[in-house]
Amino acid sequence: MESVSDRTPAAMTIDELARETGMTVRNIRAHQSRGLLPAPEVRARTGYYGPDHVARLELIQNLQGQGYNLAAIKHLLERSDTSAQDLLRFADTLLAPATVEQPEVVELAELRERFGVAGRDPKLLARAVRLGLIVPLGEDRFEVPSPTILRAGDAVIALGVPLEKTLDIVERMRKNADDISRTFVKLFLDQVWKPFDEAGRPEDDWPQVRDTLGELRPLVSDAFVAVFQARMSRGVEKAFGRELEKRAKG
Repeated sequence: MESVSDRTPAAMTIDELARETGMTVRNIRAHQSRGLLPAPEVRARTGYYGPDHVARLELIQNLQGQGYNLAAIKHLLERSDTSAQDLLRFADTLLAPATVEQPEVVELAELRERFGVAGRDPKLLARAVRLGLIVPLGEDRFEVPSPTILRAGDAVIALGVPLEKTLDIVERMRKNADDISRTFVKLFLDQVWKPFDEAGRPEDDWPQVRDTLGELRPLVSDAFVAVFQARMSRGVEKAFGRELEKRAKG
């Protein structure tokens, strides 16, 4: 993984730092005044910035994009004696989606066509929004964060399952996924993060902690799919076994 220092000049003026990070000089100065950005090295009355300043600004932008406000970000930075580059790499691993999907934008008319008659029910569309399946963009346009989930819903509806029941399935799957996620997050915190934190977060151990998190996520996903498939097979066998018994007795 390319580090910030591999692509960042060792000494930049504030204007060059602004171009490197895509921020305005005004915003950079504002972050400095809030204590979010270390002071530059001053030489001949000119402040010079380096790779760690770039990493710090990228980390702030990354966390803001995930909904953290500047006060929370400052609290995080003040409590950590880790370099901004290490924090940025860890944040990238922590916040990166397990799989990368390109969101799609659809018109309301298309959604109604895909959902059938039920697609004209504003309550069901509002429920799809609450579940995060679609995100209103205005002017009867919606973003679909996960086209894979929506296509699966299309397929279930095509089999004759009503939209309301399909949304019930999605909601129940989300709750079960939340339970599983909490289990593995607790596992990571208890077995990896807490020992690392109690040891004072040694700088040399950051890569191992980050790699463990990155490796754990796909392993959890693979295990979840495997367990689901096994339980699904068992459930189908039991259900049809009961149906065959009923027919035999009838």
